[in-house]
Amino acid sequence: MTSFRPHLTALAPAAFRIRDERSFDVAPREALLDTAFGAGRFAKTCERLREGRRPAEGLALVAEDRAGRLIGTVRLWHVEAGEAGPSLMLGPIAVAAAARSLGLGGALMRAAIARAGRLGHRSILLVGDAAWYARFGFAPDLTLGLDLPGPVERARFLGLELVEGALAEARGLVVATGRPLAAVRAA
Repeated sequence: MTSFRPHLTALAPAAFRIRDERSFDVAPREALLDTAFGAGRFAKTCERLREGRRPAEGLALVAEDRAGRLIGTVRLWHVEAGEAGPSLMLGPIAVAAAARSLGLGGALMRAAIARAGRLGHRSILLVGDAAWYARFGFAPDLTLGLDLPGPVERARFLGLELVEGALAEARGLVVATGRPLAAVRAA
């Protein structure tokens, strides 16, 4: 017996739209992240690289359904990848439970990676499920010489080179380099 799944494949491309995050997306984005990760999301090591900082310019994306509801989010942040220099840290990425069968997570990843490349970034780092992120080219061997400012499962610390060799000299501590939120308010 097969389950009834009405037109999900046919609807998927039109079922959502990816766009730049806007100020009115903050509350629904935070609610989505709370649902996806719980309160423990603020204790994660990568949060140390995000707190008090703005995401990289042009690299905070959301997905909305046809009714305009926020159903997905991804952000990238400026970091220094040790001796390799400037990089981006991806995360968090989240998709609303009701939209997980639409391919939205993959679409958000492809959009974020493509945009980062067009903007001239050289590499992306993240902490996540290696099997899922491998389809986008992320690999743990690119981060072997890097450390994060807190505990991390090494097999989940992944890198992607947007420019060949960008992480070849990646040795040292990953540190946040993005613009502080206070500087944005004062500007």
